[in-house]
Amino acid sequence: MPQDWRDSVELTQQQSLVRRSIRDLCAEFGDEYWRERDRTATYPTEFVDALADDGWLGMLVPEEYGGVGMSTSEAVVMMEEIAASGGGFAGPQSIHGGIYNSVPIVKYADEELKEDLLPRVADGDARIQAFGLTEPNAGSDSTAMETQADRDGDEYVVNGEKVWISRVEDSDYLLLMARTTPRGEVEKRTRGISMILVDLEDAYGNGLEIERIPKSASRAVHSYQLYFDDLRVPARNLIGEAGKGFYQVLDGLNEERLVIAAECLGLGEVALERGIEYANEREVFGGPIGANQAVQHPLAEAYADLLAAKKVIYGAADRLDDLERTEAGAEANVAKYLAAEAAFEAADAAVQTHGGFGVAREYDVERYFREARLTRLVPVTQQLALNYLGERVLGLPRSY
Repeated sequence: MPQDWRDSVELTQQQSLVRRSIRDLCAEFGDEYWRERDRTATYPTEFVDALADDGWLGMLVPEEYGGVGMSTSEAVVMMEEIAASGGGFAGPQSIHGGIYNSVPIVKYADEELKEDLLPRVADGDARIQAFGLTEPNAGSDSTAMETQADRDGDEYVVNGEKVWISRVEDSDYLLLMARTTPRGEVEKRTRGISMILVDLEDAYGNGLEIERIPKSASRAVHSYQLYFDDLRVPARNLIGEAGKGFYQVLDGLNEERLVIAAECLGLGEVALERGIEYANEREVFGGPIGANQAVQHPLAEAYADLLAAKKVIYGAADRLDDLERTEAGAEANVAKYLAAEAAFEAADAAVQTHGGFGVAREYDVERYFREARLTRLVPVTQQLALNYLGERVLGLPRSY
């Protein structure tokens, strides 16, 4: 049962409705469900299907295309609740792409593609769970990507590699970022990159091979390396204007970063709840261990940090549309930085509170700790968030 301290920000009527609905749905998927998904590295198909059946994968799809027509202010509530329910970081990550990969389609795709695809996304029949950006030789420097999509008549021919692409086997489509103009032929490194929709069923065995990457955190949400060898994609699957794909990604970056911050927040909250419960129940030397300040203070510090992050996240979500891009970027990066740090400290405090049982699977906090460490790396490292703030807000020299 959620603790009262979790309901520490004022919500709109619609946000409250989202919170109640998601809490009710998540109550059907308890700790053992998520524990088993992590232990066996199994995608939470039943959970995702339940969300899809209720229309939640189309929450950002406009009503005219059969979606719910909500915004980031509701998405942060949804993702926080999924994580805090016991899903941890893997819970919201299992559907993150399915929700946010529809946004570029809404904003930039031609009307024919929208009318074909978006209603199917909204009712759960089609899933755009995978986003192909990161490459082995590019990493955080996305403009250094080498994957090339060359125009050949009515098709693009794709060659290259991608890495750390999530949910590929659980997706019908991939939003692929590729160079349609080589980097050496553009005036700015951010130009010449395009966004192309790939039908994965058509691609497998016809120029696309994938390989799962074994990993220790968020094991229920699989990540892959992708290999493209003369994959042919219809030119009509271009999203937006050729060469402007990087700017299309930037256009939704702040909203998505706020949602990631909410996922970190929910992870920290469930870790803290577990720490509090154990501190109250476990008795040593004649009393509960939570009476000892060495146990109590780290939990209280974690609460303070989570509360601060929560207020930043929800405050930014409420006014993001009214901010210019640099201001919005500053708030989104502050939110992600604070939430990831708070999640890690909460998970660490929960493990320490549990003592030796902190690394036992049955208590879950070891899973939260592994996932909390991951949040400091994805989708952007804490250092890059600080770089943005140092350069764009504080006016310090560019460091890279």
